[in-house]
Amino acid sequence: MANPGDFAYTVKQQADIVRVIGDYVKLRKAGAQNFIGLCPFHGEKTPSFSVHATRQFFHCFGCSASGDVFSFVQKIENVTFPEAVRAVAQKFGIAVPQASFNSPTEAREAKLRTVLLEIHERACIFFQECLKRPEGSRAREYLAGRGLDDATIREFRIGYAPDSGFLLKDRLRGEFSEEVMRESGLFSWKQSEEGRGPSTPSPKSGSVAQDDNGSIDILGSDVSSGASSQRPEAALQAMYSKFRNRVMFPIASEAGRVIAFTGRTLATDEKAGPKYLNSPETGIYSKSRVLFNLSQAKEAIRKLDYAVLVEGQMDCISVFAAGFHNVIASSGTAFTELQAKLLGRFSKNVVVNFDPDTAGAKATERTLGLLTEEEFQIKVLTLEDGFDPDLYVRRKGKDAYAEALRNSQRYFDYLIERARTQFPVRNAEGKVKAVNYLLPHIQRVPSRIVRDELSHEIAQKLGIDSAVLRQELKHAATKRSSIVLKAPAENLPTDAEKILIRALASATEMIASEERTSSREGADEEFDPARQAQFALHSERLHEGLATESLIEALLNTMPEQSNILELEIPDSDRNLLAAVLMKEEEDLTAERIEGAVRALRRIRDRRKLEQIQNELESSRNQEPERLQALLQEKIRLKLALRSPGMSDVA
Repeated sequence: MANPGDFAYTVKQQADIVRVIGDYVKLRKAGAQNFIGLCPFHGEKTPSFSVHATRQFFHCFGCSASGDVFSFVQKIENVTFPEAVRAVAQKFGIAVPQASFNSPTEAREAKLRTVLLEIHERACIFFQECLKRPEGSRAREYLAGRGLDDATIREFRIGYAPDSGFLLKDRLRGEFSEEVMRESGLFSWKQSEEGRGPSTPSPKSGSVAQDDNGSIDILGSDVSSGASSQRPEAALQAMYSKFRNRVMFPIASEAGRVIAFTGRTLATDEKAGPKYLNSPETGIYSKSRVLFNLSQAKEAIRKLDYAVLVEGQMDCISVFAAGFHNVIASSGTAFTELQAKLLGRFSKNVVVNFDPDTAGAKATERTLGLLTEEEFQIKVLTLEDGFDPDLYVRRKGKDAYAEALRNSQRYFDYLIERARTQFPVRNAEGKVKAVNYLLPHIQRVPSRIVRDELSHEIAQKLGIDSAVLRQELKHAATKRSSIVLKAPAENLPTDAEKILIRALASATEMIASEERTSSREGADEEFDPARQAQFALHSERLHEGLATESLIEALLNTMPEQSNILELEIPDSDRNLLAAVLMKEEEDLTAERIEGAVRALRRIRDRRKLEQIQNELESSRNQEPERLQALLQEKIRLKLALRSPGMSDVA
């Protein structure tokens, strides 16, 4: 929590939450101070995520996620509160003091993440330097052969991992501990015969170890005595660079920090290992949550309102270098649901351009399924046989690729064409296979109306006349979870309740004495809408019995140090209501408006009392005379009060 006087509070006062969230979510203005967009925390087609510029908070009316700029960064980046404060401060150029944490475990994890980022940055610089050295000549030849110039190599920070297993380790060991080097994913290590790990004494000189590259090395040692093998230096001798004799492609986070690598081998013998070697998952890298080049492409994706999704990193780099800056790639894994959600924060329109071979076609179908379920508007770009995006751009040029993009197919047109190619529909058997191929894709479409339209279109394009097959398509169009209809809202808050909720939420200070009232004109420095609302509600309890009673009571009990009003411990229904009220502040709070709201609540209270008295009079004819007289007198008093001009409701 950011409290007055502390560093987090200072950062919060200077930070613009719209700018911070705008780096993650495509926002559009929807009122004087309100911005809306698609929620990054749950899948949705219609925006229900709102950001209030003045009050500096966000709230999603779909999943009830809410908070301030720090809680947003915590949730979206999966970091601790101190890390979120530091990230926001750095974004706005605010000097950051020493961080403090809630527990030793939290501090240790945060420190590890920070150090892992540092070691990856150092490794990236090392690989870049090695690319420029004589031993990097083969890597430079490879990159030149792939059509990459020096500017592109610098922009993507491409480097070279030398064939030695020790150079990177020797470069880093003076700055980082063995534990950090082990956690970084940059190294492999020898497992001794006794099953000892890397922190145990190193193997004897001359023993054999094999790393992830499949390369064999003889472990050397300058240790002459058995006792000296217990030194930390000896333990480190068992550790090897994971990436060796490879062209290195850094993988960056959404914020542009290097968090992992992909290494493309230059070796051709049996010791070469896999063609592409990826970093393992670490404390800063989860491959299913990362899209390659998103840090550089996100602004273009927002501006153009669509992304080009390719399969490989070289495809992405070549397409980007040709001027298509809205291109991204899945990072060392098949496309995932988390990547779809990540992309959806920037645009819901995508052109999928995977390799046209069999594996690429299957990957395209899997990706289309995920994107369909996330309600993307999808097109598919299929290039000529033998051309992946990288080769197509290099051989045919950027103008040809731009033309191919313009001619991208609707995704279901692509699938229907695939079905017709794989299963000729000249006979009933082919039609059955084609339909069975398409049915799972139809069922993934969230909208029943769209599914129904697609079923008719497929039947027409496949020439299906059989009533049985038509019934299967119709069944697919309806076979999906039923839409849960929301119950109609009851007991909606009146305008008067909304005004008083706004007034209470505007509290700048809580006073000890409830007897002090504010200026009635609302023009001098003493006017405080919160204090005026508190006085009326505390003294008359006008909110009791209303649908907003629990929310108003929570606001009345809010302490002055509560920096984010949406972090109150209240039910989600109350939080949604509070957010809805605060997001719509069309008129200024004045003393007259607050007094009018108080009068309106008095009128509601008197109406309820009058109704109760009327019910009691009608149901209890045998009341004691004194009780009947008291009820009749109260009835007359309430009717007169309700007729008073001063009791008019707030418009």
